[in-house]
Amino acid sequence: MASSARNNGAAAAALMVTVAVLALAGGSSAQLQHGFYKGKCNGTDVEAVVQSIVRARFARENPIVAYLLRMQFHECVINGCDGGLLIDGPGTEKTAPPNLSVKGYDVIAAIKAELEKRCPGVVSCADIQILAARDAVALAGGAAYAVRTGRRDGRRSQASDAKLPSPDYTAQQTVAYYGRLGLGAFDTVLLLGAHTVGATRCAAIKQSRLYGYGGRPGATDPGMDPAYASVYKRYVCPNVPSSDNNVVFLDDQWSALKVDNHYYKNLQLRRGVLPCDQNLYNDGSTKWIVDLLAKDNGLFASLFPQALIKLSEVNVLTGTQGEIRKVCNRFN
Repeated sequence: MASSARNNGAAAAALMVTVAVLALAGGSSAQLQHGFYKGKCNGTDVEAVVQSIVRARFARENPIVAYLLRMQFHECVINGCDGGLLIDGPGTEKTAPPNLSVKGYDVIAAIKAELEKRCPGVVSCADIQILAARDAVALAGGAAYAVRTGRRDGRRSQASDAKLPSPDYTAQQTVAYYGRLGLGAFDTVLLLGAHTVGATRCAAIKQSRLYGYGGRPGATDPGMDPAYASVYKRYVCPNVPSSDNNVVFLDDQWSALKVDNHYYKNLQLRRGVLPCDQNLYNDGSTKWIVDLLAKDNGLFASLFPQALIKLSEVNVLTGTQGEIRKVCNRFN
């Protein structure tokens, strides 16, 4: 009986993974293609140029993986992956409060400048963002993966469009947010796995989790591992204004620069930092996905890129839509 139950459980898990993988494979743009730039840049291997610049930056500053992953998220969830976040000027996406802490723009600009020397007006800033994030993931221990290219740059960038998911979202709210982009619950849990290399500031958790849970002064979230909460309150985020900008890693510090599944293991231990992270484990509809990914780093390594690819193909411009910018921080 026990053996039969285990076999049935394993079969059910395998079926759920199969369904999830099939879902991850869907929803792509037909006009994107692998190797889009081959033969279009005067003999230059466009993807090799991107990779070399990202590798050089990673050697000096390995948090670049977090910067570029975050940039892809903030870019693609607002009007699709069209380079709108890169535009300078008053009232642009870049100036919206959730985007003020986005970093890595200089890497994208350096790549674009090099490619403009080799083949002016050919490679889009939108593609550079996706390629750079891809290469950073591999450098930080994640799987190498192929992405399709052929995106065009958009001509819209409005701060008012930048409605990002709240760090205080429930699992249902987070899944619903990504659902409007055509992404499912499995996609969502995988994408939040990018927090394995993420960080936030104490201001993001002091009221919601450490000192004002449920709107009660002094209350700490009972869902947080008490030992972890004690460390945060005593050493990282003491209840004084001067701690607001202190850095809090979203994974254990020893793992915070590695793309791996340790983030999910922390959720199992009630050590998720942001409410939206821990809530993935507190909700039965997503808890099983966390358990699955926490158990098998190989599974996470193989599926995380597929979720990133799916995100990278949301509402892209192709063909004659949009433009190919000369520089990434302003429209032509």
